[in-house]
Amino acid sequence: MKLAIISAFFLFLAAVPASAIVTLGLSNQSFGLNGIGGNASGEGQSTVTWGSCAFDGTNTNCTLSGPFSGFGAGGTYSFVISYPGTGPFPLNAVSQTPGGNFFSFQATNNYSLVITLAQNGGPAISFYSFANFSFFYSSSATCTGVPSASCAVGQVGLIPGATITGPITGSFDPTPSITPSGALTPDNYGSFAPVAPGSWMVIYGVNLATTLPQNWNSDFNANQAPTNLGGTTITVAGLPVYLAYVSAGQVNVLLPSSLPSGPQPIVVTTAGGSSIPYTINVNATEPGLLAPFSFMINGNQNIVALFSNTGTYVLPVSLPGVATARAKPGDLITFYGIGFGPVTPNIPAGQLISELSILQIPFAVTFANVPAIVNYAGLVPGVAGLYQFNLVVPQIAASDIVPVKFTLGGVSGAQNLVIAIQN
Repeated sequence: MKLAIISAFFLFLAAVPASAIVTLGLSNQSFGLNGIGGNASGEGQSTVTWGSCAFDGTNTNCTLSGPFSGFGAGGTYSFVISYPGTGPFPLNAVSQTPGGNFFSFQATNNYSLVITLAQNGGPAISFYSFANFSFFYSSSATCTGVPSASCAVGQVGLIPGATITGPITGSFDPTPSITPSGALTPDNYGSFAPVAPGSWMVIYGVNLATTLPQNWNSDFNANQAPTNLGGTTITVAGLPVYLAYVSAGQVNVLLPSSLPSGPQPIVVTTAGGSSIPYTINVNATEPGLLAPFSFMINGNQNIVALFSNTGTYVLPVSLPGVATARAKPGDLITFYGIGFGPVTPNIPAGQLISELSILQIPFAVTFANVPAIVNYAGLVPGVAGLYQFNLVVPQIAASDIVPVKFTLGGVSGAQNLVIAIQN
């Protein structure tokens, strides 16, 4: 049964920048949906037949490919989904509205996706996430199991055993984009919306890299951190930032020390293009102490504290493979943080630290409102952008939830932290 052009699906809605859109020509393989019936919300559900599939002895690789235009000199696209073994395809289609033709994928097993644009006379560029693209059936698509008047994607999903299949066309936007609220300080240090010069920032989005996940380990030039990692570059206020980790959906960056305060634009650039500017607020400092969610115990956020010069953590519980103990008054312990501002001697961000330093802005810590003696407040030697605070636990009553507060320049930190103390 012949179909008019029907919108099949639109995947992962993100902020789509104005840019050249890749036009996908008619696929060399068919895309198929096999109805399995509606769910409790009345949305159609279908299993998926993704182009042609082949088992390589470890994984099944399913491919949709064809010509493309609108990017460079054009060329050939391929959408390849791989999954372990030879079982069912790992994605089902679920209509976004009852009987509707737009739907999203629902994973039923582990899989990986690679979208490759092989350019005529140019390099092949790969992308690793469903983002900013749509498929459309051509007029040659056919249905079974539904009346001719009901031959549509959503209706097929409502009828067990009904099918729709045929070659597809569509479009794909390869440019990177930052998701709303997608740029902030790292979760382990407070997850604040503002950032600070010389501090760390994490960016979430789509098409942020055209490489598999990559760290900066081998990309330093002497002691200088890279500003290009796997082909991804980023500027904030027009200044290049240092890239520690890149992937399609997340980038971790160290901001330059010269970053001006106020609202500043972030622009991510890859081989797929440049994102529209995303505005973030920059404060002179944005301090946060290391306290990951994994240190949340009975609803209380424990700070990461190490007994100085040891690998033992201050915690009230045991953790597999980790040495833990409660601290006692008089113990020497160490905290870590980011965003605490300039040090002496002046060490620009992006360099591995080779010497001890002194924090320029006064820093103080209290345990249950009792001040602690701070023996060192400065950057961590051998690391970029990380502060270390060595201090002495004051004389306080024993408790597994002793409040820990800090001030920087007399301004209180925003985190609510605890530590375990025994006598």
